[in-house]
Amino acid sequence: MRVERRLQTARHGAQLLDRKQRIMANQLEHLQLRAGRSLREWEDRAREAAVWLQRAAALDGRERIEVASPTRPAEVEVQWGGAMGVAYPEDACCEPPDAPTAGGSSALSYAAAAHRSALTAAVRHAAAQRAVLLVSAELAATRTRQRAVEKRWVPRLENELLAIRRQLGEQELEEGLRLRWAADWNQRSE
Repeated sequence: MRVERRLQTARHGAQLLDRKQRIMANQLEHLQLRAGRSLREWEDRAREAAVWLQRAAALDGRERIEVASPTRPAEVEVQWGGAMGVAYPEDACCEPPDAPTAGGSSALSYAAAAHRSALTAAVRHAAAQRAVLLVSAELAATRTRQRAVEKRWVPRLENELLAIRRQLGEQELEEGLRLRWAADWNQRSE
């Protein structure tokens, strides 16, 4: 009985792991699409920022660009979500610091705005990439667990149950033979 319950539990566990795997695979596909979009957005904004930086460098020089750079770092806030027990970043908000007014050409202010925009896109993409990484790792672990249950644990329990049933069958045969022999012996002795 105990082996049968363990076997039922193993089969149920394999079904649950299969369900988790399908849900995680769908979630991973969604996250990969989002990461692809965020990558394209970040690359576009980074290209635009690089163009404006070149223009600002040509018009204002490196010294003016350095004076116009922010003095404090950007602040990032990550919103976490989850699926099937796996926590991953759903989104990230970046609050770039305001750049000090340093004068200069309009190319310098456009370059600063473009870099703030590129930074925000980079933070979003980093969160999307981290989500893909975390969900991929959990999906791989779930597949490994499911294979272990289906390919090792269930067959081992089935073999154990089969051996117990064979042993019980043999014991029943032996007992039946003993009872017949005892009955035959009782009939002979009477």
